[in-house]
Amino acid sequence: MNRDAVEIFHEALRAVDPRAAVARHAERIRAIRRDEGLKDIVVVGFGKAACPMTRALLDEMGESVRGGVVVTKYGHCEGGLPAGPIELVEAGHPVPDENSVAGAGKAVGLIGQAGRESLVVCLISGGGSALFVSPMEGLSLDDKQEMTRILLRGGADIMELNTVRKHLSRVKAGRLAEAAWPARVVSLILSDVIGDPVDFIASGPTAPDTTTWAEALDIVTRYDKAGEMPQRIMRILRDGAGGKILDTPKEGNPVFDRVENLVIGSNRIATEAARLKALAMGYEPVVLTTALQGEAREAARWLYRQVLESQSCLASGRRRVCLIAGGETTVTVRGRGLGGRNTEMALAFALAIEGTSGITFLSAGTDGTDGPTDAAGALADGQTVPGARSLGLNAQAFLDDNDSYRFFEQAGGLFKTGPTGTNVMDLQVILVE
Repeated sequence: MNRDAVEIFHEALRAVDPRAAVARHAERIRAIRRDEGLKDIVVVGFGKAACPMTRALLDEMGESVRGGVVVTKYGHCEGGLPAGPIELVEAGHPVPDENSVAGAGKAVGLIGQAGRESLVVCLISGGGSALFVSPMEGLSLDDKQEMTRILLRGGADIMELNTVRKHLSRVKAGRLAEAAWPARVVSLILSDVIGDPVDFIASGPTAPDTTTWAEALDIVTRYDKAGEMPQRIMRILRDGAGGKILDTPKEGNPVFDRVENLVIGSNRIATEAARLKALAMGYEPVVLTTALQGEAREAARWLYRQVLESQSCLASGRRRVCLIAGGETTVTVRGRGLGGRNTEMALAFALAIEGTSGITFLSAGTDGTDGPTDAAGALADGQTVPGARSLGLNAQAFLDDNDSYRFFEQAGGLFKTGPTGTNVMDLQVILVE
């Protein structure tokens, strides 16, 4: 069953391969260029899937590309990019670093030279918010780094974090489209946000913003983090909410008149591929949700309740069941351990099914990275906790310390894929006999 779960997960990854997704939309870019009489193409890519997306675009229309800048996470562009006009910058994630700022600066400088007859193709994928950074005037990179750490450790979800990020940036929330105007802009987007809202994926650099200064300030205060935040950030947030700073570009702003945002890959596509693969392998597949969110350990308990319901179906004579979920949970860090949302969910689920048989659980990030670790996630079954106990490991103590990575490292079950080249949030596969 472990092998089956892994095979189903890899089939989901194949369905959201960024190279194939870009290739499918290349004809749309050719048509825009031809019909509107555009000349050169400028490429700006950022996110964990930026390299495979760029390679696909170069395969399709490399001869038309005049220049470009691509920013991706360290180690996520094995072999680099083909020699040519596109510069590669590797940068930090989930906390931005100096290269995040340098890469964004180079990209803005390049598209600032584009004119009305230029086509700017933006290749956007998950992780872009941290990898593509340009702090607004009055803020430093240190301020942005500290803000990111505080909200992540406080349990803020990606939409809340991005709402704050958008209001502290010169490239997010439509500002990149503003910098590119009057050039024609087409953004090909690989979604890592529940529901695929284009203004939240990578913080919506080419999309009209739907959030406000007041919402950004409310998020910080709701998590009771105003006292921990750099005071320069709090001053800007309060000034913005008080109407002293112009808000981000909204729907109807003319800078979006020549912008097209296309979502070319998502968690929904991945979960559907997992469903079809499970069916072909003899399971009765059920997609529970593509919007799983909230605390990882609470999501594990909810998934366990779905397993109990599925077992009643099995008792009535149905085949083996495969429950599938997608989304992105959070972890409020209270301990000192090492782990991510997927390993934490797997550990909480392992505790719930302790001593049972016939249940296998896999939770993993489709990008191959789970929080600040080198694992994508973890596998667990009913013998995970008893087996760990025989090694002298207390599973509950590891969970209480947010130390799920080290638990599975010692007990077995870490799931490592390396960088996958894609990023459409997380996937859970639960097999029940």
